[in-house]
Order: sequence, then C-alpha cells, then structure tokens
Amino acid sequence: MTSQALQTVIEAADRAISAEDFDGLMAFYAEDATLVVQPGMAVTGKARIRKAFEAIADHFNHHLTVRQGPMEVFEGGDTALVVMKTFLDTVDSDGWDLTLVRRASYVFKRSDSGDWLCTVDNSYGTDLLDSPAAVSGEPV
Repeated sequence: MTSQALQTVIEAADRAISAEDFDGLMAFYAEDATLVVQPGMAVTGKARIRKAFEAIADHFNHHLTVRQGPMEVFEGGDTALVVMKTFLDTVDSDGWDLTLVRRASYVFKRSDSGDWLCTVDNSYGTDLLDSPAAVSGEPV
C-alpha cells in the first residue's frame, strides 16, 4: 500500500510542478526538506524550495511537464526511499520538443497525521556522482 500511496503523492506533486502551482506543491514537502536544484546546488526549507521551483520554471521558459516512469519504494519504519525514472518534457531553445530522463531518488517521511512528506528531493539521483562538483570533492 505504501507504493501506491507514494505514487499518488508524487503524481500530485508532478501535476503541481507542471501547472506551476507552487503554493500547492509546498504541501508535499516537510518544513526542513532539501531539494537538489542542480549538481552542486541544494536548498533547504519550503521558502527556498518554492523560489527554486520558480527559477526552474523560468529556466524551462514555463514549458515543463513532469511525469513518472518505473518506481521502486523501500520502506523502513516511517521513512521511505523512492527511486524512479522521471521524465521532464519541455521545449528546447529552437522550439523542438525535448524529453529529459532522470533516475531520481526521493526520501519521504510519514507525518504524525499519516501523510507522506518529501524530506529529500533529488531528481538527479546517483548521476550527481558524475557531476564536476562530485569529481572535485565539493559538497552538493
């Protein structure tokens, strides 16, 4: 049941990102959550995460649709690790449709009310290890 519940939460969050409903999106994050914005850059806290998503929307010229691929959920107590393929549909600078594929990893924690909240959002997954920051030993 956890897999289905988390899939539903992630689908709703993806719809919020695609619709640029950043106020609604923040309901899916814990207060002290961390978002990996790009290799070498992470932000913590809902206010900074919201600003990051606004910047991401600008970066993609407000043409970003997020959708899910295969997902695996590993649960331990009130914590779950989700690894999945994430597809980012956008338009490149020449106006051509473009799909970016990421092997994402997310950590969720079950709140006292039973809701799953994202505590770590890393759409880059282990690809971060191949980034220049990782090679140089700089913290993400």
